[in-house]
Amino acid sequence: MKLITFAVPCYNSAAYMEKCVSTLLPGGDRVEIILIDDGSKDETPAICDRLAAEHPGIIRVIHQPNGGHGEGVNQGLRNATGMYYKVVDSDDWLDVEELPRVLDRLEALSKGPDPLDLMVCNYVYEHSVDNTSHAVGYRGVFPVEQRFTWEECGRFHTGQYLLMHSVIYRTELLREIGIELPKHTFYVDNIFVYYPLPSVKSIYYMDVDLYRYFIGREDQSVSEQIMVKRVDQQILVTRLMFGYYNLEELKKEQPSLARYMFRYLSMMLTICGTLLNLDGSPEALDKKKQLWKDIVREHPELKRRLKRFSLAAVSNLPGRAGRRTEIVMYRFANKVFKFN
Repeated sequence: MKLITFAVPCYNSAAYMEKCVSTLLPGGDRVEIILIDDGSKDETPAICDRLAAEHPGIIRVIHQPNGGHGEGVNQGLRNATGMYYKVVDSDDWLDVEELPRVLDRLEALSKGPDPLDLMVCNYVYEHSVDNTSHAVGYRGVFPVEQRFTWEECGRFHTGQYLLMHSVIYRTELLREIGIELPKHTFYVDNIFVYYPLPSVKSIYYMDVDLYRYFIGREDQSVSEQIMVKRVDQQILVTRLMFGYYNLEELKKEQPSLARYMFRYLSMMLTICGTLLNLDGSPEALDKKKQLWKDIVREHPELKRRLKRFSLAAVSNLPGRAGRRTEIVMYRFANKVFKFN
């Protein structure tokens, strides 16, 4: 068995995917790299096949009809032989100096009758527009370089969420919970990170900047214009995530985790509200009103928290002045954190 499977969903990735793969290869025989060609129209399929031929026993290729990023993640998980599973987007890369350290530690933690469920590392925004970067880490939230549980965690701060970039899950845990991401839907990486959390019994945090998240291309799914255009998909993902767990029930057994998961849901609802405010059309504002109405009706246990104690409430300020205030706050936060 391989130690880890790196799944790399690829769609028209010919211009940059080889850089991504080159940063995974230093893992050597301990790693499996699955390139999922998601019905690409450029040279991506040929590049995938060439890389697999050049690195037999390490790189495998799956060619599939276009199913979207989520189906690429699903396909990688179905075919993974690694004990651990990590998704690396084809325009991102890993730090080649930190990767061997992470794999050494992961290998040590994989042994014995109770292997680790989740490893967390930092990720770094690499901004293409101004060639700047900034890291998102979890020191102060997680104990450093020791095994722990959710109840030993501190509080997450603004902008300090677990993203697909920061997590490495045990493969069998993902299979046991039956995670399946929707096809032809963007922003499902949020589901991939969120859904397994209550099943995670052991965590390990390495304070290293492993994942490099390239951001700033105009055609990226996280660019502002594209997110506004695809807001219905963001809403769909948010509705699904609200339906997965009763957080008031979870709070009885895992209060720290329930508190974090509520913050994550609040962040997702905030994103939806912000995007609909940015659109500003009567149709968009009606969608925002309906979304809030449905969430509060379907999850009454969260009503008080959503309205009084959450970031989401800021994106639901009443009236035109409230919407303007929220957009100003969004612009300021984006200037500081540069998240799209």
